[in-house]
Amino acid sequence: MLNRTSVTEFLLLGLTDIQILQPFLFVIFLAIYFLIVAGNGAILMIVISDPKLHSPMYFFLGNLSCLDICYSTVTLPKMLENFLSTHKAISFLGCISQLHFFHFLGSTEAMLLAVMAFDRFVAICKPLRYPLIMNHQLCTQTAITIWTIGFSHALLHSIMTSRLNFCGSNHIHHFFCDVKPLLELACGNTELNQWLLNTVTGTIGMGPFFLTLISYFYIIIYLFFKTRCCSMLHKALSTCASHFMVVILLYAPVVFTYIRPASGSSMDQDWIMAIMYSVVTPVLNPLIYTLRNKDVKGALSRVTRRRL
Repeated sequence: MLNRTSVTEFLLLGLTDIQILQPFLFVIFLAIYFLIVAGNGAILMIVISDPKLHSPMYFFLGNLSCLDICYSTVTLPKMLENFLSTHKAISFLGCISQLHFFHFLGSTEAMLLAVMAFDRFVAICKPLRYPLIMNHQLCTQTAITIWTIGFSHALLHSIMTSRLNFCGSNHIHHFFCDVKPLLELACGNTELNQWLLNTVTGTIGMGPFFLTLISYFYIIIYLFFKTRCCSMLHKALSTCASHFMVVILLYAPVVFTYIRPASGSSMDQDWIMAIMYSVVTPVLNPLIYTLRNKDVKGALSRVTRRRL
């Protein structure tokens, strides 16, 4: 992936150009980044260390926590650096690398959430066959597959974006390198890149979303006709509430960002949506799973007692 133009670096304009706000924002996002690493790291640690959590559901939860740590690490450290810097530059290779890992981890998380929804479907609708269907080998192969697909999808974007000509401004109106802001700066025809963004990324993003909705639809239908009892239906669905909240938190801003055409007016709002799915969602995920999950809270208290 070699840049064929004279552009050797881009300038990330970030969230604001008001200098007096930079130190304040630095403190806020540094604290958020610490919470993301600490919260998701704690979940990852207890899932690995507690034998009671060695099940498919928590195996995938551990993958989700790992993704959230990496996901925020792609964007937040550079953002924090730029808050304290007057020259908010990122090299061409660094920009493409950031774009690659952002889409790699984002698409992998979308697919992982669909797998987690399928896991809940099997657990609720086929409880007797659950250990046979969701065995260790299948879970491992599924995790490897979705991480591989995510990497390949991101590689497609990074290669195609790196081959564009950048002959004008190198100012990116964003706090990290993404496909849409770079397409705004590219010279020449970007229709293929836009098609890849709308079609391939749209499929990888929305495909798992619809599979998640289908899984929950079948869960509701199964429980309704199986139990015909609202209290039992509510109890069963409460076990899925944490996962569904995470799905909504991830997909609401993603849909808003990527289904709209890349235009100057929309680009001014994209960074707000990007903060939602790259900063807010990773910091809320540990809270959602620990506050609503008795097993995780119990494992966390056991680990805490052992360390005291």
